[in-house]
Amino acid sequence: MGRSRYKIAEVNLPHFVTCTVVNWLPVFTRSETVNLLLDSLRFLQAEGLKVYAWVVLENHLHLIVQADDLPQMMKRFKRHTAKHCLGYLQQVGAKTLLKQFEALKMPHKSECHFQFWQEGYHPEWIQNEAMMRQKMEYIHYNPVKRGYVDLPEHWRYSSARNFAGQAGLLDVQSY
Repeated sequence: MGRSRYKIAEVNLPHFVTCTVVNWLPVFTRSETVNLLLDSLRFLQAEGLKVYAWVVLENHLHLIVQADDLPQMMKRFKRHTAKHCLGYLQQVGAKTLLKQFEALKMPHKSECHFQFWQEGYHPEWIQNEAMMRQKMEYIHYNPVKRGYVDLPEHWRYSSARNFAGQAGLLDVQSY
């Protein structure tokens, strides 16, 4: 889970989590890299991951998720998406980004050449319905606050569309 003050409070209850690309590098600016994230989430949903809300921005994502073993699910998600996003970047010849991922690798990460994600994912236990609403609003309004769109449901890479009665790119659970 990394060296963080954040801990999984209850492994099988919903948590708000954040995954950030090292050094906040903008990787999710192409649909191909975002789709790698969404495909991984869909796979994990089939294995029991519940997704309540999500948003992907250019260098991080926020989720409200739940699983019988959330730490293991998050480990699998980050490992899989790092491998496939780095593979995509190699395929398209994104040499500058790849050099940065190589230079930013933590010294204790001796089993790999690159580091894609920052360590940890800052889990916050969703303790009640009010907190769930607050975190969902934060997630959905993140692109609005950044000035990318005027309304949350205008951001393609978010569950805001699901909650606005539109088709979303990823199925979400009701709370």
